[in-house]
Amino acid sequence: MQLPATNVALAAPLTAKLKFKLATKVSTDPITIAGVLFMAGINQGARLPDYGLGVKGYGERVGAVAADGFSDIFIGGAVLPSLLHQDPRYYYQGTGTTRSRFMHAISYPFICKGDNGRLEPNYSTIGGDIASSALENLYFPRSDRTASFAVEEVLIGTAERAVSSLMQEFVLPKFTSRGKTNN
Repeated sequence: MQLPATNVALAAPLTAKLKFKLATKVSTDPITIAGVLFMAGINQGARLPDYGLGVKGYGERVGAVAADGFSDIFIGGAVLPSLLHQDPRYYYQGTGTTRSRFMHAISYPFICKGDNGRLEPNYSTIGGDIASSALENLYFPRSDRTASFAVEEVLIGTAERAVSSLMQEFVLPKFTSRGKTNN
């Protein structure tokens, strides 16, 4: 799950308090909640993790997806960015060739702005994905607690973040004022 984008290239760095406020807002957003319910449904259909079927199994999957998302948002979007002085926001490029915008968007899971405004490795996001995957492994049924499953979850989180960045770069601007031109 990804924190919101900004289209202000020289946005002021967020304080630790603001990083936590932003993470709280994202984790309680209706779109995030809908995403949790949707992913729990996907997991129910795939029978992953092995919680069984029915309302009880779906409820356990909702709890697992919500806990994973919440821990990822807070660790990767507030705790680590505050400690490492990194900006958790995606910076909308909006101009340039389609290729340069595409590359900008898919690089977000790996490169971010530091609070100093310079580009640097996105240790916060990567660390958040790893930490939330490790925590997730603790409450999964024993049959699903494997290193390969944890690695798979990190890779899925990274792919989700890249797709979310592409959406923020190319699709969402068509529905907001930043993507519309004044004639």
